[in-house]
Amino acid sequence: MARCLRLLFVSTPVGPLGSGLGGGVELTVVNLVAALTQRGHQITIAAPENSQLEGIQLIQIPGIHQPTAHTQGRDTPATVLENAVLSNQWAYARQVQHDYDLIVNFAYDWLPFYLTQFFDTPIAHFVSMGSLSRIMDHAVVQIDAKFPGTLGAYTQTQVDTFPPGLTWQLLSSAVDLSQYDYCDTPEPRLAWLGRISPEKGLEDAVAAAQQTQTPLKILGKLENQEYWDAIQRTYPNAPIDYLGFVNTQQLQTIVRCCQGLLMTPRWVEAFGNVAIEALACGVPVVAYRRGGPTEIIDHGKTGWLVEPDYVAGLVDSIRKLDRIDRAHCRQQAELKYSLPALGERFEQWFEAIIKAN
Repeated sequence: MARCLRLLFVSTPVGPLGSGLGGGVELTVVNLVAALTQRGHQITIAAPENSQLEGIQLIQIPGIHQPTAHTQGRDTPATVLENAVLSNQWAYARQVQHDYDLIVNFAYDWLPFYLTQFFDTPIAHFVSMGSLSRIMDHAVVQIDAKFPGTLGAYTQTQVDTFPPGLTWQLLSSAVDLSQYDYCDTPEPRLAWLGRISPEKGLEDAVAAAQQTQTPLKILGKLENQEYWDAIQRTYPNAPIDYLGFVNTQQLQTIVRCCQGLLMTPRWVEAFGNVAIEALACGVPVVAYRRGGPTEIIDHGKTGWLVEPDYVAGLVDSIRKLDRIDRAHCRQQAELKYSLPALGERFEQWFEAIIKAN
């Protein structure tokens, strides 16, 4: 590390940190703060009111939460709500910008991309999802043209959903491995983690659990009640248990004792933090061959990749979970997804942006 950086993180505006509303990017923010503070950097986070994160300077920004991008249509125009937390976050960022070496945007929203040109302090944009809207595609194209090198993403699979020819920094993700305990003696049950929302494809995991009669523990934010109710009506005999949104300690206590984790996305996952959380516990992953999980899971070694939307493939892979070496799963998490490695990747990206400014 060349020097201590003063960083302002502008968190996702869809919900408070600690609520689970931000999905995978929320966990990324938490782990990135840990990784960079370990390296001596000073971080402040401007986050929606009622956010919770210990050991960091947290600026609570009031306002109305932004709608989630995955619930909007591809042609939905950009909207700025009255008293929006998003606009309030960026008003604050502009006010204090000269106190920082770099501002880091975690919002998948048009506004911060547009505002970048009016800031003196450079802004790094970490894009947490694949292409979901035309206006966001236009925003990333404009940023790449005016501020090259400032676009960051999780995976190549994610980047491939955007217009070609852009310059991206691929940064992957990580977990705090000390928070996840390895388990070599699983119980005959499965886990599914994520927001309960149609694009996550939970119904396929439930169908597979019903066909194999393997208990399925479901953890995550209940985002779409109608969708969840429909799943329960469709699969009344499925051995499922919904445990709600839990913290990391509770999550790993449940997941580590499972035979495997199921990932059944209908969309292109930008990454899939839940996959590396499972691997950190020694739990193999069965996932559709779609999006970020294809770059995380080593087929036949840390889990099984299944053709998308093919429940029979999930069933077959569940029956083969005992072929996976759980110790190897944990070793791969340690090798590829540690906090020190994450901190180094982001640090190098931030230094390059500051140097180019």
